[in-house]
Order: sequence, then C-alpha cells, then structure tokens
Amino acid sequence: MISNCSLNRYLSLPNKTLTACFVIFAAIFAERPANADNPFIILQSTTSTQNSGLYDYLLPHFTAKSGIEVRVVAVGTGQALRNAEKCDGDILITHSKVDEVKFVESGFGTKRSNLMYNDFVVLGPANDQANIASAKTVYDALQRIVASQSRFASCGDNSGTHKAEKRLWKAANLIIDSAANPWYLETGLGMGATLNFAVQTNAYTLSDRATWLSFANRASHKILFQGQPPLFNQYGVVPVSNSNCPNVKHEFAQQFTDWLVSADGQNIIASFTLNDVQLFFPNAD
Repeated sequence: MISNCSLNRYLSLPNKTLTACFVIFAAIFAERPANADNPFIILQSTTSTQNSGLYDYLLPHFTAKSGIEVRVVAVGTGQALRNAEKCDGDILITHSKVDEVKFVESGFGTKRSNLMYNDFVVLGPANDQANIASAKTVYDALQRIVASQSRFASCGDNSGTHKAEKRLWKAANLIIDSAANPWYLETGLGMGATLNFAVQTNAYTLSDRATWLSFANRASHKILFQGQPPLFNQYGVVPVSNSNCPNVKHEFAQQFTDWLVSADGQNIIASFTLNDVQLFFPNAD
C-alpha cells in the first residue's frame, strides 16, 4: 500500500486509495518529532549550573554536534523536580540524589546517572563571630553558629542546597526552626539572592562552591569552612519518562544524556573554568 502512495502518482489513484494514502501520510507526519526542523528539549535544572556559566559553555558543543537545542529552566532542585513531574520538561539536572532516585522509582524518570560533583562551603563575614574557621568538623561549625546565635541565611526554598543544609543540621543533632530562632533567616530565594542577603545582613550561609566563585558582591564575606566529606555535592542527570509523560521528547533527552556521560561531554565539563579554577568535576557512572 505504501508503495502505491508515492507523491508523484497519487493524483491518478481511485478515491478510496487516495483517502487511504492521506491517512498513511498523516500517520507518518504525526509520528515525526515536534519541530523536527528545529529540534529542542527543555532542561529543568538547578540554578548553580546556570549561574556559574556552565551551560553557556557546555550546551553549544552539544547543539553543534547533534542539532538539538537545549532550553534551560533554572530553578531550585525541588521546583525542577516538581516541574518535571508535571511533564514541564524533558530532562533533569539537579543535585539531590535521594530525591532523584525517588523521582525514578516513582515512575517520573527513566534512569538516574551521576554526572559531576563539586562541594558546599560555609561562608561568613571576615570577623567570624562564631569562630567557625577553627572548627574541627562542619557539625562543630554549625554548633558554634547556634551557640553564638550568629545570623545564618538559608535559602529556605527546597533547593538542592537547602536540602543539603537541612541534612547537615540534622546530622549535627540540631533542630532549627526560624520561628523559634530569630537568628535563622530563611529567604525563600535562590542561592544568588541568598548570598546577597547574607552579605547585607552579615550572616553565615551555605553555598555550592560554583555559585560562590561566580558571585561578585562578596564584600568581606569569604569561605570559612570547607573540604569535608559531608560537604560533597553530587549532580545527577535524569531523562523524564515517556511512560508518565507521553509528549516528552525522550529520544532527544536520551541523546543529550548519552553525550553528557560520554568521554566528550565529561571532558568539556572538566575543561570549564572560572578565573582558571575548575568548578565541576565529572564522575559519570
């Protein structure tokens, strides 16, 4: 039947055959990806990868190789996961492994893969009122902040950094409630805005290293504690499941994932620097 439907012959076909041909052509074109001439995917992402400039450096390499444009929606990890659950994206890059695994186990994603890592750092004013620079552990540093009731600025936005901060308080056996602790200040904003707030209020805060290194308005703030295993910051990549979201561009998303975890993608991530400092360290599975 398909051979009888060649376009240069269809005008001479009987009406029934002609109708059948149009049905077949309609089915063929319906199966083509949307925007086949200008393919793109939506990446739901944490803000640190966007604010650091990584995507401006990384994504053109993929587009040049594949012809697929990657359009970034940069929000907190929690919001990115919620957006993807609602099918408002084709792929995720976030930094909360527990939530990413749950996302896949709940049927929203196909497979989670390690992508890269960096670390979190504890920042504060140079005068270091709580004397956390001499702390032996990050838990000791947090306990000193509580004991001195020094101001601490939290994103308070369910982002990957906020989730990591809450895990650290819990591991330090500290229960922090902004209502009961007026020194604990939740901004409800992203990391960049929270850093600005911390500087303006002379407060401590937790940040991923990439966002801090790309942050310009530092005033007297600096890294006061860093370099311990609990501050490890893992990023993952997860294609959104086309079983849960039938309209997701899974083939393109998987192509992007495969490239990110390939030697080519990993080498480009490793070569991204800011002021000659590497911001992300590839560690694909």
